Amino acid sequence: MTVDPVTVEVIRNAFASIAAQMNHNLARSAYTPIIYEMKDCSVGLFDAGVRLLGQAPGLPIFLGNLESAIDVTTEHFGGRDVYRPGDVYAVNDSYLVGSHLNDVSVFSPIFCDDQLVGFGATKAHWLDIGAKDPSQAMDSTSIYQEGYRIGPTQLYREGRPERGVLEFLTRNSRLPKSVWGDLHAQIAACRTGERQLAELYGRFGAATIAAAAESVFAQCERLDRQAVSAIPDGVYTAEGELDSYGPGGEPVPVRVEVTVDSDEVALDLSGSSPQTPGCMNCGFPQTVAAARLAFKFLVNPDVPVTAGTFRNIQVTAPPRSVFDAREPAACQYYYPHLGLMIDLFIRALAPAMPDRVVAGQPADAMNIMFCGTHPSTGEPFVSGEATAVGWGAYLSGDGTNGLINYGGGDLKNIPVEVQEARYPIRVHRYGLREDSGGPGRSRGGLGVVREYETLADMTVSTWFERTRTPGWGLFGGRSGAVTAVEITEDGTARSLLKCNQLAVRRGTRIVVATG
Repeated sequence: MTVDPVTVEVIRNAFASIAAQMNHNLARSAYTPIIYEMKDCSVGLFDAGVRLLGQAPGLPIFLGNLESAIDVTTEHFGGRDVYRPGDVYAVNDSYLVGSHLNDVSVFSPIFCDDQLVGFGATKAHWLDIGAKDPSQAMDSTSIYQEGYRIGPTQLYREGRPERGVLEFLTRNSRLPKSVWGDLHAQIAACRTGERQLAELYGRFGAATIAAAAESVFAQCERLDRQAVSAIPDGVYTAEGELDSYGPGGEPVPVRVEVTVDSDEVALDLSGSSPQTPGCMNCGFPQTVAAARLAFKFLVNPDVPVTAGTFRNIQVTAPPRSVFDAREPAACQYYYPHLGLMIDLFIRALAPAMPDRVVAGQPADAMNIMFCGTHPSTGEPFVSGEATAVGWGAYLSGDGTNGLINYGGGDLKNIPVEVQEARYPIRVHRYGLREDSGGPGRSRGGLGVVREYETLADMTVSTWFERTRTPGWGLFGGRSGAVTAVEITEDGTARSLLKCNQLAVRRGTRIVVATG
C-alpha cells in the first residue's frame, strides 16, 4: 500500500518523539551523574526487522551500532520466536557490540496484539563493572581485566526478574547501587518505547506504519545517494598518529582510504595499526558506527538517521587490527583511534568538499577520573568525566569553543556544583583556554582549562591524547595547541597525559588544558 505524505511525516515524527521520550525517562531515572548530568547514553527505536525507526540525541558513537545487540541476541537464541512480552535482554561484549564493557546495551521486544512489532534499545555507561581497578583501567592489557563480559543475556523473562543474573551484576561491582539504579533506568526507557510504539500501532495499524517506514527509509537512501553523487569520484587518503596505546606505550598509526564511486563510498582502514597490547582497540561494530558518524558529518547532516541511511557506505578493516580487535585484546579506550579516523576521513575529503569540511580537532575522550572512599560516608566513589575540546574552523567561520569530541555528541560536562556536592573534589577554575585555537583566516576553536583540588586522599587516572597529531589547519591554516595535564603535589609538578590509579594526597592540584 501507499501512504500519503502527511501521514508519513506524522509517523516519522512520532518515531522520533518516542525515542526522545525514552531518552528523557532514562536520564530522569538514572542513578549516577554520568547519565543524568553528562548524558553518557543513547536510545533507539527499531521495527521487528531491527531497522532503525527513530533515535534521540545522545552519543552518536553508540547510535551507529545499537542494533548489534538485538542482532547478536536474536542469533544466539535461534530467532525472533524466543521473544515474549515483558522480556529484557543485555549485552556488553566489546567484540560483539563494540565500545568498552562499561557501556551496556539493554533492550526489550515490543508487541501489539501478540505480534512482535519492534524493539526499544538503550546503551549507557555503568560506572563500575568489576574491572581490576575501580570503574575502568587505563593500563589494561586484556579484556579479562576490564570487568564482566555480558554475552546475550536475559534479565527479565515475561516481566519476571532473573534474580540470579541481576545479583551477579551487582555483586561483582564496587558500586552495586549504581548498577542497579542505572540498569532499571534503562529498562524504564525500554518500557516507555514498548508502550508508546504499541499505542502508535493501535492508532494507525500495522500496514500503514510499515508502508510509512518504507517510505522514510527510501527517502533517506535517495538523499544520501544524491549527496554522494555530487562528490567527485576518486580515491582520497589521509593518515596520522596517536601518542600511545596506554601509559608508556608506543604510538599508534591510523590510515584511511576513502573511495568515492558514483553514489557509493568505501572506507578502507588497511595500513592502520595492528591491535595493540594496550587498551586502545575496538570490535568491528564500533568501527562501523564511527565510519557512519564520519559519513554523516559530510553527507546530509540535517536529515535524521533511519534504517535507510548508510546503505551506500562500506567499511573494511583488517582482522586483528586496532579497528577489528579479537580476543583477548583490551578495549577500554575504544575511542581515540576512532576519533582520529573520523578526523582523517574529513581531512581526506577536504580537497573534494572544501565548503563542507572543518579543520581538525583533537578528537579524543580527554578523560579524568577520581576514585576513593568518601570521608563523609565511608562509601567508595567514582567521578569520571570527559572534557571539552576546540573544534576546527571552516571556510566561512571560526571553530566552536569548548565542545565535546565528535563521538560524544550530546555529552555534557559534570556541573561544578554537582561534582563538588557529591565528591571530595573542589574545582578552582573552569574556562576557555586562551589562544589555543590554531590561527588562520578562520580561527580554530578554543580548548578548556579545568583545575581540580582533591579534598581527601584518593587516586586519579588520566587519558589525554593527540600531541603527536594535533588538531590541524586546512588550506594554509595552522594547528591548534596540544593538550597538557599537570599534577602538583607537595609543591612538585609533573606532566602526566596518561596514568592509571595514581595515588594522590589531599590538597593535590590537577590542571587539565585541552587542545
